[in-house]
Amino acid sequence: MAAPPTVVFDLDGTLVDTAPDLINALNFVLRREGLPAVPLQSARNMIGAGARKLIERGLELDGRRVGLDDITRLTNDFIDHYAAHIADESRPFEGIEEALDDLLALGCRLAVCTNKLEWLSKLLLDQLGLSSRFAAICGADTFGISKPDPAILRQTVARAGGELASTVMVGDAGTDIGVARRAGVPVIGVSFGYTEVPIADLKPDRLIGHMRDLPGAVASLRNILVTR
Repeated sequence: MAAPPTVVFDLDGTLVDTAPDLINALNFVLRREGLPAVPLQSARNMIGAGARKLIERGLELDGRRVGLDDITRLTNDFIDHYAAHIADESRPFEGIEEALDDLLALGCRLAVCTNKLEWLSKLLLDQLGLSSRFAAICGADTFGISKPDPAILRQTVARAGGELASTVMVGDAGTDIGVARRAGVPVIGVSFGYTEVPIADLKPDRLIGHMRDLPGAVASLRNILVTR
């Protein structure tokens, strides 16, 4: 590998355990609609496709369907509440700060590519003291496209100043595996995130169960990057 890679991370379920605050915001919206709250554990795997989809999934649990105007209203209410409580209970996954610092020490360029809104992503990472480590933080609204569309990954890498040929994706769910495969990028799956389909079943190039193993997993992809 001629140069250290650009390592691009998903956010929710990969860098940060955001489920408590996301589900609290969802339940705030559901209760206002007279619907029952959803339990945190059973709702964790509903996360990952953005706020609108999370609300739609929450409504579907009670057999409720609403029109586009109502979904937009509920999404706006959700975002307002979530932004005010974005780091009440959300915390970086164990070992992430050390792993990021180790990668930076090796000369890696780091970026975030998420289906969360960009300003919410930056707000969260700012409050958790993580944002300064990333050369780019891009969300679904940054380029008007979402994962698994490979264009969002390509443009995130470009904004970070990296090269797609030396990029590694890190994520917890099918959208992350999908965006990496479509962009022709090797991908590391994390087993502690939010996914309806077990991440091992999606066959990432490497699979880790703790962030302490991330630098080694990135290094082990050297041959894949060299031969691409």
